[in-house]
Amino acid sequence: MNEKKKVEIESEVFRRLINHFRKKPDVQNIDLMNLADFCRNCLSKWYMQSAKKKGIKINYEEAKEIIYGMPYDKWKKKYQKPLAKDK
Repeated sequence: MNEKKKVEIESEVFRRLINHFRKKPDVQNIDLMNLADFCRNCLSKWYMQSAKKKGIKINYEEAKEIIYGMPYDKWKKKYQKPLAKDK
């Protein structure tokens, strides 16, 4: 497989992962962290870091909006469940 095709496949897989997370807002970031050692916020940070390597300035809030599909504060109010200690 050539590098161009590999990048195209990886890009498609990444988009599917993001869409999957957007369709599953009931899956909380804390659960992802506990099970997989990464979450939506990690993806946002990785996105921001990769953009920086390419000379593209994206701040953390912008990266989170790309990953969450909406501003993070809006997503948090709509979907984030309070932690047991916060109840």
